[in-house]
Amino acid sequence: MKKSIVLLVLLAAALVLWAQEKSAITVKSSTVTTGVVIISAETAGKPLELQCNQSMADCTVLKPGDYWMVRLPKNYGMYDCANVDLFPKSADPESSQKIGEYCLIQK
Repeated sequence: MKKSIVLLVLLAAALVLWAQEKSAITVKSSTVTTGVVIISAETAGKPLELQCNQSMADCTVLKPGDYWMVRLPKNYGMYDCANVDLFPKSADPESSQKIGEYCLIQK
């Protein structure tokens, strides 16, 4: 019985952590400068910037609009920074294909 309760508590904690990793963002603009895609966006009213190397397969120039941003765990992803995956706002990040992978820069 104790093992079941501990497992349930751990599962609930993992779900809470996963829920915190997904957030809605609004892309304001995208530009390409010397092979680097720079995306200006905001989440919960806070500005942020996303960057990726245009030569990478998962680097996409995004149109302005709403998206889901999922933060990847530390040391995951292709960039040496906080990595995030973006998904269409109409899609479920857990079951759909990502639009791209970016380096997150908080402003």
